[in-house]
This record gives sequence, C-alpha cells and structure tokens, in this order.
Amino acid sequence: MEATMFLSLSFFLLTFITNLVPGAAESAPDAVRDIDGDILRTGVDYYILPVVRGRGGGLTLASTGSKTCPLDVVQERHEVENGLPLTFTPVNPKKGVVRVSTDLNIKFSASTVCVQSTVWRLEYDESTGQRFVSSGGVEGNPGPATLSNWFKIDKFENDYKLVFCPTVCNFCKVVCKDVGVYIDDDGLRRLALTDDQPFRVMFKKA
Repeated sequence: MEATMFLSLSFFLLTFITNLVPGAAESAPDAVRDIDGDILRTGVDYYILPVVRGRGGGLTLASTGSKTCPLDVVQERHEVENGLPLTFTPVNPKKGVVRVSTDLNIKFSASTVCVQSTVWRLEYDESTGQRFVSSGGVEGNPGPATLSNWFKIDKFENDYKLVFCPTVCNFCKVVCKDVGVYIDDDGLRRLALTDDQPFRVMFKKA
C-alpha cells in the first residue's frame, strides 16, 4: 500500500514539474552534422563551405572598401580554396554539441593584422544600407551588449544556412534574417543579411 502511494506521488510530482517548466518534456534540437555525417563539436576546427559550387570557396577574412580593420567575412574567390578554419561555441558551451536553431559564436582560428578578435559580429554599413558580417566580436557573455555577436545554424531543405536572430536577450528588439552573399563593387563576395537567397553551407572538419 505504501509503495503504491509512493509511486503515485512520484508520478504526480514528475507530471507537475514537466508541466511547470517550459520545454522540460521537449527534446533537444537536432545536432548539426558535417559532410561526413559526424556531429559538430565545440572547440573543433571546421571549414564552412558553399553547397553551390562555382561561386567562390570557403570563408575567410579580408579588408573591404576603404576600411582596413576590422576585417570582414568573405568567400574565397576560387571554389577549391577552403578558407580559414572556424570554431563554434554555443550559448551553453558545456553541452559540447552544436545544434540547429541555437545561439552560438563563430570564431576564425587564425591571427590577423588587426589587433582584434576574430569572433563574428554584425556591422551596419551606412553607405550601402547593408548589415555585413565582420570580425571583432566578443565571445560569450550573452546579453544586450553582445547581441550582434550571436548567430545560428538552421536547416534549409537538405542543407544548412546561417541565420542572425539572437535570443540571448528577452526584451531586445532584433532583426531576424538569413545570411546571404553580397557582391560589392570590388567583386568581393561578402557575407551580409538578406531577404533573398540564403547562403547554403556545409561543414568540413579541418
């Protein structure tokens, strides 16, 4: 009798907690996978490569326009070039797995001529009215002060796409858009927010 009452009480408490805590019964988002089918891990170097070939290669850093620093994120000119390796750090880095639709920092594993970090951040350019992906961001410290430093990886049909839609600040008003490719006057393929075609990407372990 006592055992039955204990089991009934335990079941009631579990049901109560599950209903009380949002997402308690929900499964975690799917893990992002590389071209070999392996799960993306934090702290591991990867290349971000285009799915559509013939329009540039992997991602790297370059000075754009009249600006020297910070360097902006661009595609390599030739598709055979992998670009620079990167790491992904989710908002909760202890999990160790990179998952879709989850806020994360993206950081190039390279040093540059600019004395700044290689963490991605969004930067508004008044001359073009575009929001470009640049460097010089802050790793971690989620909140209003680092809002421009958080990106996501989402599924796009059978591929992946990069998205800017940070949820690290509950009361902040943010722009939610896909990351696409903007070709500037110098022919550089710069990463920028877009209302048009998103940049289809895949991930290769470096």
